[in-house]
Amino acid sequence: MSYTLKKSLGQHFLINETICKQIADAVLIGNPKQLLEVGPGAGAITRYFYRVKDMDFKAVELDQEKFEYLQKTFPKITGKIILGDILNIEKPFEGKFDVVGNFPYNISTEIIFKMLEWKDEVNCVVGMFQKEVAERIAAKEGNKTYGVISALIQAYFAVEYLFEVDEKSFKPPPKVKSAVIRLKPLAVIPEMKSAKKYTLLVKTAFNQRRKTLRNAVKPLFLADALTDPIFDKRAEQLSVKDFAALTFKMQ
Repeated sequence: MSYTLKKSLGQHFLINETICKQIADAVLIGNPKQLLEVGPGAGAITRYFYRVKDMDFKAVELDQEKFEYLQKTFPKITGKIILGDILNIEKPFEGKFDVVGNFPYNISTEIIFKMLEWKDEVNCVVGMFQKEVAERIAAKEGNKTYGVISALIQAYFAVEYLFEVDEKSFKPPPKVKSAVIRLKPLAVIPEMKSAKKYTLLVKTAFNQRRKTLRNAVKPLFLADALTDPIFDKRAEQLSVKDFAALTFKMQ
């Protein structure tokens, strides 16, 4: 059975065997007991997972044609593929699970925020992203690429920038470079007043990132709190711990 590529779904299939194995190894090194693959497509990395002993494997695929192709190509995964949208499905497992995927670039940021929703259950994420998105997720304070997604993810996960992937590794080749990153939950989450306040502060601060923090987040604090010298800085100069500490001063 053949399959067609659907640009509307951001499909670029991985054809470089070395890269496929590197991605598989990056998640399997942690010996996951439950693993979800996002967007298996034609099964380039799927075949490394479904035969692993003592591991419950599932995949979520939005494209009906690929769903049918995978079941015919890999009969043993029949019943393990969820036909649906990763952004809308229920949690696929009870308890802790790992996530892996060559993520569709048009929704890769939303997938990362989905991992934040599932942060209490997600044990590890290994994902392929557009290089610029991967760099933003991994960026540290003081870097011009450090922003909302960096600060929100790094409050809960340690980010490893694993390796970059050339355009020729895909069919069809995307117009952008790609990179693979790994997220692992932090052993200790920075102390914050609440996740809701932290998210609000980070988003508000970076919404006007060229302004000093004092001007960008003024509505969130009483005047007395704003006299602290930290408010002389800009959002990109604050670490995750700085943002977390400031939540205790919010109104």
